[in-house]
Amino acid sequence: MSVIVKPIITEKQTEITDKYENRYGFIVVPSANKVQIKEAVEALYNVHVESVNTMRYDGKKRRRYTKSGVVEGRTSSYKKAIVTLKKGETIDLFSNI
Repeated sequence: MSVIVKPIITEKQTEITDKYENRYGFIVVPSANKVQIKEAVEALYNVHVESVNTMRYDGKKRRRYTKSGVVEGRTSSYKKAIVTLKKGETIDLFSNI
């Protein structure tokens, strides 16, 4: 089972990657630790990881008003990892599209 679920490609993360050339964001399995994330990124993209920062996000409550009444639910919680690569290395996230 892979530790990395998917890369983060949002406006905010793209802005961070533009500002700091060697930082990339990934959604990872909540049980993964920093060492496992580092090994997975190095194996998958053939780069050298300098550091890994992780964050846990709780799911948010969502409410939608419909004709049949109020529908309530939650978004799923997830863990995010910001990976810093060695100077001069990059990851091409769009290469396999």
